[in-house]
Amino acid sequence: MKKFLIILVIIAAFGCKENKSETKDANTAEEVVKPEVKLYTFNGGTVLVNNLELFSQDTTYHGQTKEFADPFYVISHPKGNLMWDAGLPEGLIALGEPYTDPSGAFTVSRKDSVVNQLKSIGMSPSDIKYLALSHTHFDHSGHANVFKEATWLVQNTEFYFITSEETQKNNADIYNAIKELANIEKLNGEYDVFGDGTVVIKSMPGHTPGHQVLLLDLPENGPVLLTGDLYHLYENREHRGVPIFNFDVEQTLNSMTEFEALAKEVNAKVFIQHSKEDFNKMPKAPEYLK
Repeated sequence: MKKFLIILVIIAAFGCKENKSETKDANTAEEVVKPEVKLYTFNGGTVLVNNLELFSQDTTYHGQTKEFADPFYVISHPKGNLMWDAGLPEGLIALGEPYTDPSGAFTVSRKDSVVNQLKSIGMSPSDIKYLALSHTHFDHSGHANVFKEATWLVQNTEFYFITSEETQKNNADIYNAIKELANIEKLNGEYDVFGDGTVVIKSMPGHTPGHQVLLLDLPENGPVLLTGDLYHLYENREHRGVPIFNFDVEQTLNSMTEFEALAKEVNAKVFIQHSKEDFNKMPKAPEYLK
């Protein structure tokens, strides 16, 4: 009997050891290693706003001017590359000097092409698998047509807005900037680009009907949010300021509320794309944020 009890104790001890080993293996299996995602920042030109009052619903900025950055980005992921936004029109490069639009509201310039800038990271247009524009205004769709082979990720509402007969008739330039894109994936809200939560498009309408922002989860820097034109200035974010030319003010304010809740929930670093201060914080290609 005594020998039998000893055998039972040994078996029980062995079983506990085995269970602990199995638990440890299960926990190890649950550990998720983030894929190597890199955020490259490029210069898509400069926008001098000669009438900053356009960026509020009142006279807050009356008589003021401000220079905006106009970046575009490449997000490198093991499953492919995404280009986020497309800078100012490349026709500005050949002008050699800044161009002021007929209204006098904006003076814009661009010094380098997307093809030349991609060379700095060893890429060409054929290396871009996806193209996503925060929205289709002229300062975000400039070189979009270069990426005919890429899949354009666009909200349904933005696609029908930009391709409508009204837009083609009254604002042909912004339609022409995307008209050669043939590979189109229309989105209805949030879209996880690579299926692992590291590169997620978030629908934030209001600035345009299908405006969107980009949430990244970088292996070292953690969550990062690129605002598109949800905000243009730090003050816009602090005081919920809405430009006078936004498509829908109420939608914009709702998107701001949703954006801030998201930023708080994931503890994201927020980069306001048109902010020169935020642009200057970013490492520039060929360096990257990781």
